[in-house]
Amino acid sequence: MRRSAKVATLILLGLLLAAPGVKAQESNSPGSVVRQSRDDAWWTGPMLAPSAGTLPRGHFLIEPYFYDVIAAHSRGYGSLTYALYGLAEKFTVGVIPTIGYNTVSDGLNGAGIRMGDVSLQGQYRLHLFQEGHWIPTTSVALQETLPTGKYDRLGERPSDGLGSGALTTTLALYSQTYFWLPNGRILRTRFNVSESFSREVTVQDVSVYGTQAGFRGHAQPGSTLLVDLSGEYSLTRRWVLALDATYRYQGNTAVSGYNSQDPAQPSVHLNSGSSAPIGFAPAIEYSWKPNLGVLIGTRIIAAGRSTPTTITPALAINFVH
Repeated sequence: MRRSAKVATLILLGLLLAAPGVKAQESNSPGSVVRQSRDDAWWTGPMLAPSAGTLPRGHFLIEPYFYDVIAAHSRGYGSLTYALYGLAEKFTVGVIPTIGYNTVSDGLNGAGIRMGDVSLQGQYRLHLFQEGHWIPTTSVALQETLPTGKYDRLGERPSDGLGSGALTTTLALYSQTYFWLPNGRILRTRFNVSESFSREVTVQDVSVYGTQAGFRGHAQPGSTLLVDLSGEYSLTRRWVLALDATYRYQGNTAVSGYNSQDPAQPSVHLNSGSSAPIGFAPAIEYSWKPNLGVLIGTRIIAAGRSTPTTITPALAINFVH
């Protein structure tokens, strides 16, 4: 109940942040700065926040990301690709596959590039932003993550673990609106809230959950609440400056079972503890055409409780047809 109240409060805050747009939409008085046209601003989208817009029927979007998660004793090279299709005028479906390769300083590196988990997504648009009105483009999304990545029975290479092993359902509310700044340039903002719930996972031997050889048992990943506020400033038609600010609450993951190779240890219980990291992702966007652009950015997450410091440079190519 408390979590739901927090989510509702955050959603309300996002809508209130959009309210000043009413004033921003008013037409310019004679002699004032000429306001940039939305057709004159080309976007790829920020690094982290998905769009609240849906694709026109019959159109598709392909956006591969390439990234490098840098931590104190490891690096995770990976790629994920958004492949979305406009199934109906307000409804977009898609698939998001991932692949990766991990290196570590205190053990064996991954055996090679492997597939991670795959997500299926459906998104329905509730409202489309109109100039002169304050209500932002708003949509709801449902995502199901399939446990296709390896997560247990990792042997001597824990770095081969690229999945969670859990079916995970994510419910999200996306919003997007536009503001015209005093110089006439556009600031596009997104405010997204999502929460994910995972099923229990059967775990054997060495796994991404910190278990060792001989372990037999289960893991229950904690739920995740993610809040993302992003802004994109249209510097010129082709160049955009972007920034994401994120808050993620990760609930405790509980692992329970026994070690079949150690009769003296009848049971094993592990808890990851909860965490609530805050992250930032500045980026630069450049578009060759209205439907083709590239993004270069870096996500930074500072160390906190149960959270290591990570720096993740990334590159993405956005193509819409």
